[in-house]
Amino acid sequence: MPHLSMEYSGGLDSRADLPTVARAAHRVMLDIDIFPDAGIRVRLHRADIAIVADGLEENDFLAMTLSVGAGRTTEALRDAGDRIFKAVQAELTGPLSTPHFALSLEIRTVDPELSWKDTPIHRRLSGQKTE
Repeated sequence: MPHLSMEYSGGLDSRADLPTVARAAHRVMLDIDIFPDAGIRVRLHRADIAIVADGLEENDFLAMTLSVGAGRTTEALRDAGDRIFKAVQAELTGPLSTPHFALSLEIRTVDPELSWKDTPIHRRLSGQKTE
């Protein structure tokens, strides 16, 4: 871990370059020392049905959830969240310049007692940042 899931409303497809948004978040995550490269995942999920705020058709959203393993300080996670949020904001200036868009980020810490993993990627990338 960290795993960043981005859920977005379908109207955003025509208003933003979403692969570029995902790559921008990924690049920033690679530069954050508390995140092991092998654990980083960035996923985009389109919500085919989304009724946003007052229900206007032009309303869109991108909601990010960053799931991380336990053991990181609140300050370190706040810094990571700030950096990821700013990178995504920079790629979404168009939608953010309208009154019909909502962007959010939430960080969740996963309980290690309730998390199972089998990731050969970690073995391949051993010697890099530790989890």
